[in-house]
Amino acid sequence: MTASTDFSTGWTGYLAPEGFEAELRHELGDSVVQEHGRLLLASGPARNCAWVQNVWHDVQRIPVASIGEGAKALKAIQRNWWPYAPGLHRRTALLVEKLPKVSAKPLTFGQAAPTAPLGSFTWADEGTLLAAPHCSSPFPNGECHLIEDRVGPPSRAYLKLWDAFTVLGRAPGPGETCLDLGACPGGWTWVLANLGANVTAVDKAPLDPKVVAMNNVSIRQESAFGLDPASVGPVDWLFSDIICYPERLLRLVRNWLDKGQVKNFVCTIKFQGDTDHTTTQAFAAIPGSKVVHLFHNKHELTWVLLKDECQG
Repeated sequence: MTASTDFSTGWTGYLAPEGFEAELRHELGDSVVQEHGRLLLASGPARNCAWVQNVWHDVQRIPVASIGEGAKALKAIQRNWWPYAPGLHRRTALLVEKLPKVSAKPLTFGQAAPTAPLGSFTWADEGTLLAAPHCSSPFPNGECHLIEDRVGPPSRAYLKLWDAFTVLGRAPGPGETCLDLGACPGGWTWVLANLGANVTAVDKAPLDPKVVAMNNVSIRQESAFGLDPASVGPVDWLFSDIICYPERLLRLVRNWLDKGQVKNFVCTIKFQGDTDHTTTQAFAAIPGSKVVHLFHNKHELTWVLLKDECQG
């Protein structure tokens, strides 16, 4: 057998976020044919899943007689590869040594996501590689690592927004108007204001004083759920990192959608207890939107609706 032989499986690989294999398994249902740690292989082309960190398209099964033969087979397909190693760690390390080096340095926020194609591989067993030259994420195993700011932001929630903007390739710019619902202590407001946007932060609880002092931040100390959209007027972006049940957030979002005053939405769907798959599906069904699990999300998802994507 040679590297040019076609070993296509007709499978798609789905790498679950750590600890959320059950959620991904629920989404894929009976289509799952194999599992390798967090990597679930399912029959057929890729489908939309929320609980996935990286999608492996067109998975190939490559029998190899040695580490060297494995490296040769991968390099014959393309240059850049990243391993997923739920087992056979030493064998994986030896193979990586024979492949071209791929940088995985954390990004400074504002840097664009990598553009070079990055394939993924794992050992199915000691003589068989599973490899996908095309993956949904440009980051190794879907992990968007960022250099943290340990001084400026008042909480670590800012990383979710940095992550979202890096993955989306979109962010508010100077002069755009943003509404940050449930803003306390102000991590997301801090991000938006530093981008030059004009931010209205809404929360019954007070924000961190250094966020309040930012020139382009205004405060409305009231409930996000009681806020009348008519009292706000049109805004370019609506953000929410509110701790609430998903169905309550869905009602809030639909209220703002019905009013037609918001161009773009970025909202965290937080789960308290069991994962609410029904409400997640309702969010995903909103035309033009998508639901994703960011690397910096925990037991939560991020719902995004961008005007340009909706129109396109």
